[in-house]
Order: sequence, then C-alpha cells, then structure tokens
Amino acid sequence: MLNSADLSDRNIISTRSFSRERIDKILSFAEKLEPVARKEARCDILDGKVMALLFFEPSTRTKMSFETAMIRLGGKVINMGSVEASSVAKGETLADTVRVISGYADAIVLRHPREGAALMASEFASVPIINAGDGAGHHPTQTLLDLYTIRRESHLDDLTITLAGDLKYGRTVHSLCYALSNYGARINLVSPPELRMPERILEEMDRRRIEINIFDSLEAAVKDSDILYMTRIQRERFPDPAEFSKVSKEMRVTKKLLENVRPDLKVMHPLPRVDEILPEVDSTPHACYFRQAFYGVPVRMAVLSMAMGIDDIDPETCIRRI
Repeated sequence: MLNSADLSDRNIISTRSFSRERIDKILSFAEKLEPVARKEARCDILDGKVMALLFFEPSTRTKMSFETAMIRLGGKVINMGSVEASSVAKGETLADTVRVISGYADAIVLRHPREGAALMASEFASVPIINAGDGAGHHPTQTLLDLYTIRRESHLDDLTITLAGDLKYGRTVHSLCYALSNYGARINLVSPPELRMPERILEEMDRRRIEINIFDSLEAAVKDSDILYMTRIQRERFPDPAEFSKVSKEMRVTKKLLENVRPDLKVMHPLPRVDEILPEVDSTPHACYFRQAFYGVPVRMAVLSMAMGIDDIDPETCIRRI
C-alpha cells in the first residue's frame, strides 16, 4: 500500500509536532512487525529498497538496529563509513553529500553532531531523511521506541513517569516530554540542581496542561510511578570530582531503592549506562532496558517502511512464520 503523502510527510526529523494519531499508527505498525524482529517470522516488504547510513558520530544501538530492521525486511544497506574515509574529509558539504546519496538510496538515516543538521539535509535530499540524532536536538526514533516500550511493558494512558538524571542536556528526556504530552502523562523530575530540566520545556508542558512534579529525592519520586526513566550523568559536567561522586550516588538505582515501589514499576534507560543502574537490578522484574533496546528494531522497521511508502501490512499475507 503506497503512501500518497509528499516527501515532507515521510521525513522523520522530530516527534515534537507528531500527533497522537501519527504516533499510535507507527507503534501499531511496529507491533505487527515485532515477530519479524524476534526472528519468529519473515517479511520482505522492503525487498529491492536501499537504506543509506550517514553517521557522523559513533553509534552502536541506533546504527545496528537500523541495519537489522532493514535487512530483516528484505532490504539492503549502504554505509558511508567513517568520516575520515569519506569525501567529507575532503571538505564536501552535508548538502552535497545528501544530494549525491539520494541518487543511491531510497531513504537516508543521518546522525550528525550539529543540531538542526537533519532538517537542513531534508531540504536538499530527494529521498526521505530519518534523523538518528542531531547533537542536543532530536532523536525521534529513540522517542518512538521509548513510547513503544512503555506501551508494551506498561500503559501510555494515565501514566505516571519519573525522569531522572541529566535532564538539562539529555535529548531523550526532552523529546519524551513532548511526546508524552499527547497522552496526558504525569511527569516527575529528579536531577542535581545543575542538571535540571530546561525552563523552556517546563513552560511548554505548562501550556499543554501536563502535570509536572519536581522532587529532590529519587526514592520519593518513584514511590507511585509506573515508569522510572534513568539517564546517564556525565562526569565532565562536574569540574569537582567529589561533587560528581556525591551526585552519582544519589542518582543510582539499586535493589534497595526498588523495595517500596509498585510491583509493576518498569525501569528504563536509553543506554549506555555507567553506574546509575547497578547490575543487581538486571535480574529484577522491574528491569526492561535491554528489552527497550530490542524494541528499537520493530519501531525502526515501521519507520523505514513508512518512509519508503508502506503505511501498513496485512500480517496474514506479508508475514511468513518460520
């Protein structure tokens, strides 16, 4: 089923302006494709299609899950490789790069250190651009996989979620706030004073009539939460090593912390983690961050398919059980 929407509707630059209807459509499509991601079935709806990876920054989960998603749907992947080994090292502009790669691929997945790079690239590309992270800006497929995780592991409606850690620089929590506002979530915030949520996001949540509660203690915030979403606090944000050590210990998920939470609380993390979630938590029923990383595959399957003009499938005819 081909999408008649124009190219601008097939770009995935940011989820900030996504409607609930559009998000739900992507998540429902991802759910249909999850058996393929789990290697329980086969589907070749992207046979004959080519995805180009342009990663100007290092990546493990995002890059490999996009590759996995494309290959499991029968498509092919071309990869620019390292910046040093490309024409970028010779001074080629991003605009010229995407113009050229548009002639090779059906969609471009771009990660770039400069905020706004994906939006700019979309103005020069003749195929859809999927933003895989642009500096401190947006990472829309991470937001979508986070929403998918919450939907699969808990519930999106009537949700109470605690966002903890680096709320100032963490683009994942910024985008997640905007997306969760479509579902009327109650949002708890816990962070060191130096890393509080930016005022512009708090003001936007107020305009959208989203309940925001700010806590000093992680223990108090998670007590009645459905989801605890942890983020990594970067050592370089603290010139004083002693201050970093103090803060990191306060913002740490342990088995003891989880003794007085709801039995069905789920702990999420965009990864990589350092020591903000102790390994002892991995074996508890609360941990779902590794499943969260896996959910990136069906979500990116859906995003790639929709970018290339396939809005939906009939699982009975398009998916073959292995």
